[in-house]
Amino acid sequence: MRLRCLCLLVALSVVEPGPLSADVRLPAILSDHLVLCRSAATAVWGHADPDESVRVAIAGQTAETKAGADGAWRVTLDLAKAPPGPFELRVEGKNQLVIADVLVGETWLASGQSNMEMMLALTAEADKEIAASANPNLRQFRVEKLARPQLQDDCRGQWVAAGPETSGMFTAVGYYFGKQVQQTLGVPVGIVNNSWGGTFSEAWTSREAIRSVEKLRIADDQRRQAAADYPAQKKAYVEAMKAWLLDNERQDDHRPSPAAFAGEDVSTEDWTTVRLPGKIAGPGLPTQGVIWIRKQIDVPAEAIVPGWDFKILLGNIEGFEQVYWNGQKVSETPYERMPGAGYQRYFAIPREQMRTGRNTLAVRIFAPALPPVVAAAEQSFWAGPINLVGDWQARGERAFPPLPAERLATYPQPPARPPAMMAGDIFNGIIHPLLPFALSGVIWYQGESNSGRAFQYRTAFPLLIEDWRRQWGQPDLPFYFCQITAYGPKPGAPGESDWAELREAQTMTLRLPNTGQAITIDIGEAADAHARRKREVGERLARIALAKHYGRGGVFSGPTYESMTVEGDHVRIRFRDTDGGLAPRPLPATYDVVSRLGKTAPLVRNSPGGELEGFAICGEDHRWVWADAKIDGDTVLVWSSRVAKPVAVRYGWADCPTVNLYNGAGLPAGPFRTDDFPARTASKEFGPGS
Repeated sequence: MRLRCLCLLVALSVVEPGPLSADVRLPAILSDHLVLCRSAATAVWGHADPDESVRVAIAGQTAETKAGADGAWRVTLDLAKAPPGPFELRVEGKNQLVIADVLVGETWLASGQSNMEMMLALTAEADKEIAASANPNLRQFRVEKLARPQLQDDCRGQWVAAGPETSGMFTAVGYYFGKQVQQTLGVPVGIVNNSWGGTFSEAWTSREAIRSVEKLRIADDQRRQAAADYPAQKKAYVEAMKAWLLDNERQDDHRPSPAAFAGEDVSTEDWTTVRLPGKIAGPGLPTQGVIWIRKQIDVPAEAIVPGWDFKILLGNIEGFEQVYWNGQKVSETPYERMPGAGYQRYFAIPREQMRTGRNTLAVRIFAPALPPVVAAAEQSFWAGPINLVGDWQARGERAFPPLPAERLATYPQPPARPPAMMAGDIFNGIIHPLLPFALSGVIWYQGESNSGRAFQYRTAFPLLIEDWRRQWGQPDLPFYFCQITAYGPKPGAPGESDWAELREAQTMTLRLPNTGQAITIDIGEAADAHARRKREVGERLARIALAKHYGRGGVFSGPTYESMTVEGDHVRIRFRDTDGGLAPRPLPATYDVVSRLGKTAPLVRNSPGGELEGFAICGEDHRWVWADAKIDGDTVLVWSSRVAKPVAVRYGWADCPTVNLYNGAGLPAGPFRTDDFPARTASKEFGPGS
């Protein structure tokens, strides 16, 4: 299956935007195997000569127009009652275009970051699903990634029908969503997939909208100024570092063969064991100089998937490193190319260098002034899906004599790293080119990259939704989104959480009409931000769409917090959406750490005396403790022997909580809090360093 996906990556070429010419031409999305929206206002558009007459025909309908002074033209077709096809779309100007195998049905934009981008081939039960995926009425248009400071009129991509040779590259969430909608409605479904991993919401929002909010406008100006100032700052830093190294005789000009340290067969019997992430210190290791660290990594076949990079995240390194994989250099950050202070080392291993079984990761660190350190959060220290936390082997290559404090005080520091992407850049590159394309709605999975400033997401996320609706000219465009899932260490005690605050901001966005939220808190993985159970995610989104947009009824929400009442030393929580009643789901003995590697860990109950897990309670001192909780009709009673006079309750308030409250339809309750205590992320906002 993976080989077929890889072959497809090579075989399928993207549709290039056409060159400027006298011929009438269409954007890439209006190409063979297209799915058009069965709406009363379905656009077909393109370019031709100024004032050129253009005629469009499909499904027995025709429309005529003339190109404007800029050559742009557009017609609107009423396809609300059109049969599904297939049809030919004919466009005639001075030339004639014929788009083959066009269907009419439902079209949904699948957007967001990596959990929407994650391909079906990487998910749970992928091989079985892909083998049975042949469905010419379910298609995907994958938009090629492009971020630009200027608005783009076209994108690159290609329509592909679902099948054993192609489905592995579909967005998994979009695939399962589209499959459910297609089977239920019995009409074709087209998924326009323009997801992009690691991206923040402001880049997806038009700059016009960003600048309509004062704080975001100021931040946008600051980011652009920081980018403009960076080249001069970087030049000054490089010159200062070169001079400092020369003055202090710290040049990195004595380099033995890397094979002596990075080779696969190097003996490490005389190397020092160090635990990373952390300081690289121990007997025989220099505090200033050149030091090597290395680790043997056992890579399973499941970790090497065509179309999905094997990436390594090492965090921030104090010093300037060269990285070797199986003896070959794959990355280097000399001071001349240091992007900025706090730069997180994140890179991919070339596919031709990947293999299953034993691999050697070696890093050479040039530390001319400060002791070498690998600074990374343990949950952000990875090679592919393999956590790198633990014992490494270290050895010095060269030691520098100690410098006096006054010399160390003059050690140059790199400037702040400039923003890699500006507000509006993704909107310009891969949203604006789609704007005339009629949509049934949007499904969205993003938020992880905004979690550090979750409180501001209360503004940024609704702004994006309203912006897209305005840009598309569809003020009631359905917009259904996924609440970010559980990820990170299991909490030993209740407390604050950036991810919980982001989930709260997502839930608050439901105040906008025609929105819906799929709760995913129960299907995350503690040490893999890309949980593999994407079937449930797509199907939960489909439940929302089928009930709210298509009027098919059915339960689409888990229990939703409504109100609380203090009853002595207990708190009673009331819920909406308790279809079939509230129900505790039995907790397993273990939880997923990295499911693709079969890694689990024992599940330790925080409230072993209660039927429900994940509740915390506090008194007037605001000190949170785990609480016991039980279902009482359509309410939940919460208490703790340690809190005599409770004032607030929280549920699932952690990066990676353990929770088990559901309704009778089998849908989980979303995390919530009854308090309005100050948010931890309230002061963290979009700006030059975010």
